[in-house]
Amino acid sequence: MSYNALRSGRYSATGNVYHVTTITRNRAPTFGDTHAGRVLVRELMSAQTDGLAQTLCFVVMPDHLHWLLTLENGTLAALMKRVKARSARALGQSTWQANFHDHAVRSEESLRDIARYIVANPLRAGLVARIGDYPLWDSIWL
Repeated sequence: MSYNALRSGRYSATGNVYHVTTITRNRAPTFGDTHAGRVLVRELMSAQTDGLAQTLCFVVMPDHLHWLLTLENGTLAALMKRVKARSARALGQSTWQANFHDHAVRSEESLRDIARYIVANPLRAGLVARIGDYPLWDSIWL
């Protein structure tokens, strides 16, 4: 099934909160390198500066990204295309799988619980013993 077929019938709405997950091409540990991870973080922050999304929290794992955001302008697909293209170009490589997974957060869900799940990824993966030791995450609920 094609990417477009998977996305048909889905829409994104400004003002909604989304939990987005996207993976690197062939699950390569591209962001195991802190410099590469910081390139991606700069693109997340650039999207915020440009008024496209408000970042609530994120974690950049070696082979994927979790991003909890409020969509401020445009579509989620356009936002992800921009972040992926600009980070890949800055790194000089084909970095990402073409698709991404998104979950529109319902109002009854706890954003803090989702954020805790996101930032605990390095702990669950055994990359660090405590989250403060992992360099590629942030949350508005610090």
